[in-house]
Amino acid sequence: MSAYKHNLYAAAVLLAALAVGCGEQDGAPPPHPESKPRGHGGAPMVKASPQQPFTLVASGEIIPSVPGVLSTAQTDAAGVGYDFRPMLAGVKPVVSSADLAVCHLGAPLGLLSGPFAGYPVFQSPPQLASALKATGYDSCSTASNHVLDRGVPGVHRTLRALETVGLRHVGSARSATEAARSARVLARTGAKVAHLSYTYGTNGTHRPASAPWTVNLIDEKKIIADARAARRAGADVVVVSAHWGTEYRTAPNEQQIRLAQALTASQTAGRPDIDLVIGTHAHTPQPYEKVNGTWVAYGLGDQISGPMKTPEGNWGTIARFRFDPPERPGERWKVTKAEYIPQLAVQGPPLRMLNLARTPAHADIRKAISEAVLSRGAAAEGLTMGR
Repeated sequence: MSAYKHNLYAAAVLLAALAVGCGEQDGAPPPHPESKPRGHGGAPMVKASPQQPFTLVASGEIIPSVPGVLSTAQTDAAGVGYDFRPMLAGVKPVVSSADLAVCHLGAPLGLLSGPFAGYPVFQSPPQLASALKATGYDSCSTASNHVLDRGVPGVHRTLRALETVGLRHVGSARSATEAARSARVLARTGAKVAHLSYTYGTNGTHRPASAPWTVNLIDEKKIIADARAARRAGADVVVVSAHWGTEYRTAPNEQQIRLAQALTASQTAGRPDIDLVIGTHAHTPQPYEKVNGTWVAYGLGDQISGPMKTPEGNWGTIARFRFDPPERPGERWKVTKAEYIPQLAVQGPPLRMLNLARTPAHADIRKAISEAVLSRGAAAEGLTMGR
């Protein structure tokens, strides 16, 4: 990239970060971005029938504030701020080519001035939001065990940064009204998708008693109630992001299996309330499985990660599902194609996210990821490795 283009990008992310900092002074959240529906990548909607098939991709946890990731982003920005786009360049074709793309943010975003830190109290540069948007993401789930690492102000800063670049968000909120809304996103084809997000916990940091809406915690009854509310509001497809599972464990734990059974069994007038469940937190790929006729990706692994406790912490998958409209109004949209794309966070230098389906390298890792993903019979249900 030329120095001129680098300077343009640095100026853009600087303005975004300054907007985050300045906007925090008034204490009131801006209008939620869903008030102005846009298509994939923020582009104006092309007039199309809402009854057209669409593809949805979902990626694993983004952990952008560990030292290796931060130093790489600084180097890629040529010393002017942080540029996370080159890290994601290897998976951008998968993300940007989908009709709808969702991500999971595993760390709060800070102000331009920082400080930025990794474990145990995360805080990441706001320029990450610009990179996610540029990669092609439309909505980010934010409910995670680290969502309250910087308290309520950290939640506010994170949501403002995402909104500044036009990303939807769900899982944490600044008011009861905001928390009651799903991230309603329009796929490029016009289908209406509701994105919901919940976490198993917040590392011992409690939600403020006066503001329980700050982050969504996993609660079976609440998730189902939220899904039904989203459906009543007009959602064609309801997607639940669940931050759950045991770290570095390939197999889903008891909570994951029990909750997946309950969520996928829930119906209203014979129609499932939830159409897809996608999981994060385990830091390694976990099985995909069709439960009660609904796809559940127990764990997608990580999307961006630096050196982790085990090598498996740098493995991930991108899930890709094609949804076809029903033959009759009011019936379920069906997944007619299900794929997983194996991914590796190559530590370099430079640190880069690598699509393992498009390279003969790392055959042993690709095989191990596939074994984990397919370990609960997903191949027999039609899941294949995509590119």
